[in-house]
Amino acid sequence: MTKPVKDDPVDLVAEYDEERPARRLSRRPDLLVHLVALAVGVLVLKQVFFPYSKGNQFYLVIFLGCALPLVFLCYRPRSRPPAPRDDPGPVDWVLAVVALVVGLYPVLGGYDAFLDRQGQLSTLDVVAGALLLLLVLEATRRATGWVLPAVCLLFLAYAYYGGYLPQNWGIAHAGIDFAQIVNALYNDASGFYGTPLDVAATYIVLFTIYGAVLNATGAGRFFVDISFAAFRRSRTAPGRTTVLSGFLLGTVSGSGTATAVSVGAITWPILRKAGYPREQAGGLLAAAGIGAILSPPTLGAAAFIIAEYLQTSYLQVLIWATLPTLLYYLGVVLAMEADARRFGFARQPDEDRHRGEVRRLLLRGGYHFVSLGIIVVFLALDIPPFAAVVYATGVAAAFALIARRGDLRGWARDLVNALATGVRSALPVIAVCAAAGVITSTIAKTGLGLELADALVELARVITTDPTAVLVLTVVLSAVAVGVLGLAVPVTASFIIAWVVLGPALESLGVAAAERAMFLFYYAVLSEVTPPTALAAVAAAAITGGSVIKTMWQCWKYTLPAFLVPLAFVLTDSGAALLFQADALTVVWVLAVSALAVAALAVVTGGRLFGEVSWPVRVLLVPAALCLLYLEPVPIAVGAGCGVAAVVMHAVLRRRTA
Repeated sequence: MTKPVKDDPVDLVAEYDEERPARRLSRRPDLLVHLVALAVGVLVLKQVFFPYSKGNQFYLVIFLGCALPLVFLCYRPRSRPPAPRDDPGPVDWVLAVVALVVGLYPVLGGYDAFLDRQGQLSTLDVVAGALLLLLVLEATRRATGWVLPAVCLLFLAYAYYGGYLPQNWGIAHAGIDFAQIVNALYNDASGFYGTPLDVAATYIVLFTIYGAVLNATGAGRFFVDISFAAFRRSRTAPGRTTVLSGFLLGTVSGSGTATAVSVGAITWPILRKAGYPREQAGGLLAAAGIGAILSPPTLGAAAFIIAEYLQTSYLQVLIWATLPTLLYYLGVVLAMEADARRFGFARQPDEDRHRGEVRRLLLRGGYHFVSLGIIVVFLALDIPPFAAVVYATGVAAAFALIARRGDLRGWARDLVNALATGVRSALPVIAVCAAAGVITSTIAKTGLGLELADALVELARVITTDPTAVLVLTVVLSAVAVGVLGLAVPVTASFIIAWVVLGPALESLGVAAAERAMFLFYYAVLSEVTPPTALAAVAAAAITGGSVIKTMWQCWKYTLPAFLVPLAFVLTDSGAALLFQADALTVVWVLAVSALAVAALAVVTGGRLFGEVSWPVRVLLVPAALCLLYLEPVPIAVGAGCGVAAVVMHAVLRRRTA
């Protein structure tokens, strides 16, 4: 069964993306939200250059107190299709006002006095903190669904009732009363105002503002146009254009669903003319879009948290992400090429009429690449990422003014709108990061993370005692756990939970910090394309009108090679070379072997290798890819042998068939 095609990208993003406001407000409430979001944007920019003297937590209190009320105005209490008029009701307004009061309560009554009461909160402090806890959970439920708030409630129940567990149980603890729980969340740096919210308020909002400014300057359309022009003579031009457009838009978006919708709104008519079935086209759009969370220089929100957790520079995280991102898109491209040849897709003759030459497009809009380069250059000069992205935003805005030929009023209006839009786009992430503080605080106070990590390793040791096998089983169990977790919660929350629960297990087995962080990050991202809750695929199916489930499976087929690449990070020492954690020669040969493994998996899923590939050949290529990705001499030799045997078998079978 197919769904009716939806044409409005704004509606699609609002309906399916976990990182976008869902309500369509009428003029007056929209104006109020716009002004408050604009004020929050100004607050964020002010903190970059003129930070508060009372410290970072003081800023986070004001930031959350001002941003949280917007969630109740921008999100519905219940999920329903967007309506022409979808304004907040009386309950929404009351919740927004209460959120504002209890959010700003620590600074309204004297911030220093509030901090002095740490560990001995007054009754009013406990009431305000409890209300903020409920409001954070409700805001998260509205923005992302009920699963993450339910997980938070489980952790809170464990914190309160853990003292009643038998003391011979490893997860038992002394117990924490309600006032202590509120104190840990409300008056401690490990709660609401911990690392996740700090990252959201310091980095993520600035990058969403940057993306909104670029979008307002027409960068999205330019990236699609340049992609069409680059491949206009190729027989697989529509598919290649979709993948390249997804990559280019992803460099500034950081949202998989938004990128898939933006690309699909432009490229779906071309894919349809080329002969793509609805499900294949939707799967390709979703696969190209989800790469936005992996694509430097913006990546997804969890990448900023990685930098903060590991106390490393954001540029270092970008470097770690480079080769895995290339391997991801290599797998998507190879699978796309196989489909294009199997189904006989063709370039449409009228594409050249709509797309200009690459040189002309670069002369007209090449300045869109300048701000991206500035971010990378400034990061290389050791300028903090929050300052680098502000400078890049200023450069993008300056070029936009030149392109508008002095239309100062229109330019200023677009810039102000982009500033407010960037803040509104980050509201779900802000809610998720505040709720994640409940989990991280509980784990920090009870020591649950280490106990769960030990249990995971012991489970692997029950099955086998071989150290290598224990590592492999622990890694596989961790990958499955992150994948299942990611089916229900957003990428950012999925990574945070995985880091505090599964990270210690990998650390105890000798996996280095960079490798385990990127491993958990990539599986958190890839859970977004795993049925049955792949939001990017759902949005793509809404564009193409294809079956949602079939579109999900097509997307999974396109991205399957990427599911195995993160395993190489943590299983062997050579896998660290994929994160540039080795000398140049090692990086080159590891990348080459990994590319061969991805190509083998693409043949398995696409069924093409200079013609149709039989099932025996595809079956033989599976161990070839797995052995190659182990990245050790003996497994590589075995994998190469299986690969050569598969190619020879394919050649013999083709000759007999001919």
